[in-house]
Amino acid sequence: MKNFLRIARLILPYWPFALLNVFFNILSSVFSLFSFMMVIPFLRILFNQQYMVSEPMPFAFSSESIQHNLNYILGKIISQFGPSGALIGVCVFTVIVTLLKNVMLFMANYYMTSVRANVVRDIRNKLYKKILDLPLSFFSETRKGDIISKMTQDVQEIEISIMSSLEMVFRDPITIVLYLITLFVMNYKLTLFVIVLLPLSGLLIGRIGKNLRSSSRKGQRRMGLMLSAIEETLGGLRIIKGFNAEEMMLKKFHFINHLYNKLQKHLMRRRYLASPLSEVLGAIVLVTVMGFGGSLVLKGNAGFSSEMFIAYLVIFSQIINPAKSFSQAYFNIEKGIASAERIDSILDAEVTIKDPEKPVPEPGTLRSAIEFRNVSFRYDKEFVLKDISLKIEKGKTIAIVGRSGSGKSTLVDLLPRFIDPTSGEVLIDGIPVQQYRLKDLRNLMGIVSQEAILFNDTFFNNIAFGMPEATLDDVIAAAKVANAHDFIMDSPQGYFTSLGDRGGKLSGGERQRISIARAVLKNPPILILDEATSSLDTESERLVQDAIENLMQNRTSIVIAHRLSTIKHADEIIVMDEGRIVERGRHEELLKIKNGLYRNLHQLQML
Repeated sequence: MKNFLRIARLILPYWPFALLNVFFNILSSVFSLFSFMMVIPFLRILFNQQYMVSEPMPFAFSSESIQHNLNYILGKIISQFGPSGALIGVCVFTVIVTLLKNVMLFMANYYMTSVRANVVRDIRNKLYKKILDLPLSFFSETRKGDIISKMTQDVQEIEISIMSSLEMVFRDPITIVLYLITLFVMNYKLTLFVIVLLPLSGLLIGRIGKNLRSSSRKGQRRMGLMLSAIEETLGGLRIIKGFNAEEMMLKKFHFINHLYNKLQKHLMRRRYLASPLSEVLGAIVLVTVMGFGGSLVLKGNAGFSSEMFIAYLVIFSQIINPAKSFSQAYFNIEKGIASAERIDSILDAEVTIKDPEKPVPEPGTLRSAIEFRNVSFRYDKEFVLKDISLKIEKGKTIAIVGRSGSGKSTLVDLLPRFIDPTSGEVLIDGIPVQQYRLKDLRNLMGIVSQEAILFNDTFFNNIAFGMPEATLDDVIAAAKVANAHDFIMDSPQGYFTSLGDRGGKLSGGERQRISIARAVLKNPPILILDEATSSLDTESERLVQDAIENLMQNRTSIVIAHRLSTIKHADEIIVMDEGRIVERGRHEELLKIKNGLYRNLHQLQML
């Protein structure tokens, strides 16, 4: 119920459309009632039992007043046009009322369409914004395929299950209540008997719906596993083929798909059970009312005539369809709520990296120094960084080296606040980074990582990423600094050539130079290079290294390096091991330390 109310609250911005929907649904139900009530005069005229009334009575919302005035009108028509003319009049009036009913129904659905489409759009927007706001640590603990499943399959399930059912939720209760009020007016004793029967069928439908929600939740989880398998396969096709692992991966996918297929069949069968079950229960209730009410009419204890009883049955039979639709909507909503619960696991996830309530003014540039003061960080229980203290003066180049898993990238991730330290402080110009707005803080930095992150867009848009005001001249100038201009111009459409998915049309060195051009264009005072040349061949490394040296001029640079030959000229080299700084100094100084870690790493690379 909590999740349904949460989705229902998304309707509030569109309440005028929802109100118009309710208004037109009420009119549709009223016109529908009028069309069914025409059964009474039709039968009376047909069997020559119409009461002739000479004077009308004051209108009141009662069975007696409505019948008296209807008899008065029909009496005048019969006396003027005869029974055949009155019969034709009743038929024409029924057609007109039915037409008005359907016009009102169309108008109700017309306004509900805006509510449905806009609410689903808002859910997607909220999800995407939350994904952008969540810290990187959230994604290291969650499968990408599961996140994609929640943003696509689960949102689609909400659209199909809950939003499509909103029409029934808004329309059918109005119809049922209005018809029940009419039945009460016609005969309250028989209607009380009906109301006792209806909840019994509702209880049975509710038990099946509860099981449906649980099964649906499992189904969406298994869809997440399947999307994860597809995502991993697409990303690792080269390795799968290289290790002849196609058969193994196919068996794994078949197993996941079989589990999903099995659960989907169970779900569909449960879902298909809703309509026939509600129809059978409705028929049982209708036959019970026919038997009970018919016996009262035959005994003369019903309190109304036989034609009134037939009209009563016609109106009551029309409750069955909206009740059936309402039960179907209940089943759909139960299934959709399972998807809503999965989406909430993202929407309710805690955003641990936030802007401060009272941020310091935008710094614009680095004025004095960056400082890591007694910084420690841990994932779960294991510390990755242990009591790190480091000061980087403005304009200096600091290199960080060490074995894999020594904490190099984790240390650098603290600076743009991709993560926050467990203890200690990271300061820029003596101010803790938590006191800056995230946007202001990250504007100070340009990041070039080991894996060049490119988008399926043009060279121009990839280089100008995050800088909408950049001109073509600015982009060309940045590309020239990054040694990328020549190969860009050799492409079919120059700067407006598409790079393909993740830059798949380019070599590793070309992708890295586009990434460097992006950092050049941003012109940040602080530069972070995270093993930017480690995965390149010798020729590509030389071109990229030249581009990096151009980029590093007049900036404060932090370089994480795997190849020690690229950091010989750093102002200071920080050597890390198991989350601690174990050595520091210039290249020549560190080589003089006997049995030093840096010296050992250097010797291994010289072999």
